[in-house]
Amino acid sequence: MFEAILMDCRLPVMDGYEATREIRKLPGCDNVPIIALTANALQGDREACLTAGMNDYLAKPFKRNDLQQILQRWVS
Repeated sequence: MFEAILMDCRLPVMDGYEATREIRKLPGCDNVPIIALTANALQGDREACLTAGMNDYLAKPFKRNDLQQILQRWVS
């Protein structure tokens, strides 16, 4: 099992939103933290990620410290 998943929202075949919804259907994956790492930084993008089942959101470009804080929040 994974400690966390870093999800790009713009994937070539299936976008990150649909990938997240599919991951959530897998046995034992309903609680794994999924963190969006995306260039989508417009109003409503964070909400779209959370609605799809992601736990958190980080817009690119980001600082290492920002990623570290989010990982500390979700990974024990």
